[in-house]
Amino acid sequence: MARIGNRKKRIGFSKAPIIRNPVVDHVRGDKIPKSFVFSRGKLSGSLKQLLKDLRESMLPYTALKLKEKKRNNLKDFLNVAGSLGVTHFLMLSKTSSSPYLRVARTPQGPTVTFKIEEYSLALDVAKSQIRPRRPPEIFKSPPLIVLSGFGTGEEHLKLTTIMFQNIFPAIDINTVKLSSCQRIVLLNYDKETKLIDFRHYSIRLQPVGVSRKLRKFVLNHQAPDLSNLRDVSDFVTKAGYGSESEPDDEASTVTLSSDLGRVNKASTKSAVRLQEIGPRVKLRLIKIEAGLCAGGIIFSEYENEKKAQNQDNEEGEDDEEGDDGEEGEEDEEDS
Repeated sequence: MARIGNRKKRIGFSKAPIIRNPVVDHVRGDKIPKSFVFSRGKLSGSLKQLLKDLRESMLPYTALKLKEKKRNNLKDFLNVAGSLGVTHFLMLSKTSSSPYLRVARTPQGPTVTFKIEEYSLALDVAKSQIRPRRPPEIFKSPPLIVLSGFGTGEEHLKLTTIMFQNIFPAIDINTVKLSSCQRIVLLNYDKETKLIDFRHYSIRLQPVGVSRKLRKFVLNHQAPDLSNLRDVSDFVTKAGYGSESEPDDEASTVTLSSDLGRVNKASTKSAVRLQEIGPRVKLRLIKIEAGLCAGGIIFSEYENEKKAQNQDNEEGEDDEEGDDGEEGEEDEEDS
């Protein structure tokens, strides 16, 4: 006879839905650009930290914890990039003279090579500030890209502009949410020095005319010390508290279309504050190749310098010949 016992009922658990980032950019209609930031060859300790800082600036569409091995070559990264939807490579290398940064579009190029003239790590930038600001929430959305000084009309600068613009997702000013605008990547080209300044800032909004003490009270919900005040209104109107508010420039104030946080409300003026979070890099454009680290050379800074030197030498020879001819005519007239 079969034994009848208390059987345990199996309880089924439904899997939680997996929330994934969007794959298609709704502005361009293409895939959202994703990147790999890795090294080629051995790097020093400061350059390794610079590599990590560059990865953070490319968040959230980058591999923050990408592991590299010495035997990995460029083909290994290229084989993985296709399945993961990676569109750009940022490769940091070091020679005996100076470090270099190459930015390439996968899988067929082009590749833009920069020489790193100077750089400061994010840690160094934070140490130079009295109150550094680096909340982890600002890295959940991609930064805004701002390009300045690239409109000279030169072909190699146009290619560089297109490369930088396509690294980050495009935004639609009509549908973008203010809460997603947390960071800015600024690239400024100097015509005289031919250097590109790479800066990374965080965006912070502050209501106009509100002291720092009052903002802290609203944001942190900390009870202020009112023992030395006669009335609660003194907390707001006292000169000592009001003087702590930063001066508001009319050019840096905006009117919000929607609420942003507890302090910044819709239809009110707020001041836009930029605080640098690093890294800070000065780049010099050296070369542009048609392929992925190979192919025909579209632009070369060294070749342009040679051409400029040859033109100067030819102009100098023509001037000397002209001076000799004028001296010979004057001698004939005197005789």
